[in-house]
Amino acid sequence: MSHVSQAPVTTPDGEPAPPAPTAYSQVKGWFSDYDQVLFDWFLTRQNGEEAAGQTGRRGDLLELGAFMGKSAIFLGGYLREGEEFTVCDLFDSPAPDDSNLAEMQDSYPTLTRRGFETNYLAFHEALPTVIQAPTFVVADRVRAASCRFIHIDASHLYEHVVQDIASSRVVAAPGAVVVFDDYRSEHCPGVAAAVWAAVATGELHLIAVSASKLYATWDDPEPYRSALLSWLEGRTDLWHGVDVVAGQSLVRIGDEGAVPPAPPAPLHPAPEPVAAPVPPPVHQSGPRPRAGTAWRRLAKDLLPPVITRAIVSWRRRRRG
Repeated sequence: MSHVSQAPVTTPDGEPAPPAPTAYSQVKGWFSDYDQVLFDWFLTRQNGEEAAGQTGRRGDLLELGAFMGKSAIFLGGYLREGEEFTVCDLFDSPAPDDSNLAEMQDSYPTLTRRGFETNYLAFHEALPTVIQAPTFVVADRVRAASCRFIHIDASHLYEHVVQDIASSRVVAAPGAVVVFDDYRSEHCPGVAAAVWAAVATGELHLIAVSASKLYATWDDPEPYRSALLSWLEGRTDLWHGVDVVAGQSLVRIGDEGAVPPAPPAPLHPAPEPVAAPVPPPVHQSGPRPRAGTAWRRLAKDLLPPVITRAIVSWRRRRRG
């Protein structure tokens, strides 16, 4: 089960952590709208099979590489009673080798476990199980054949990705979906080399690819592929096609302005802005009457006409 953490989040020097996000859009990370759509489809399908009484799709969730928690927050919304969600990341721990250290300093200089936990607890009441360590420990720390959905977005170094692929096979439950990030990005060729090598050997079976992520399984991909194609036929916000790579079919999916599922709702949303009180209207006096006009108005209203004419005549003689 998830581990509850209600302690105040502070930085290593005891200072309060940055404010928790009050909207999912405030969480830093790289998670496109249409990959959110695809995650939702795979996870909802798995959850729906269980609801329909089918077997083989219960299991835990696993993420290797969390950054500030954007995809972990999303995944946590699909966790069911009796399942465990595990996140493995170095966070601010020392890197195991010089290459990994250089990668962390270059790509993730602000990553901290406290930042991740602050973000996650803004949307969920309990933290996932957090393994703060290099991802090669996962095969020893996560139960074998226990995970139905695995998201790999950790180190981009070839040797590390090879290890992550091997670990995913150990912990994958029957029919598990394994998702690899950055399988084609120009800044991390090591991921592409490792992932496509696993495909070329015929061990990793392709389901689909988006611009950023590759979706695969260690088992028969056809049930996922055929159901995915049927579902895509009814969507106008995603384009798709079918290719064959290394003797395997895969669904290519692109963005036509994908409409993502409703974003995770924060536990403590930002308060509605309070409208500033409207000050009472300030009395604006009219133009000051010219000298002499005020007494004329008063005389006209109150004095008999004969007296009024006498006063006017007297004032004219004085001005003359």
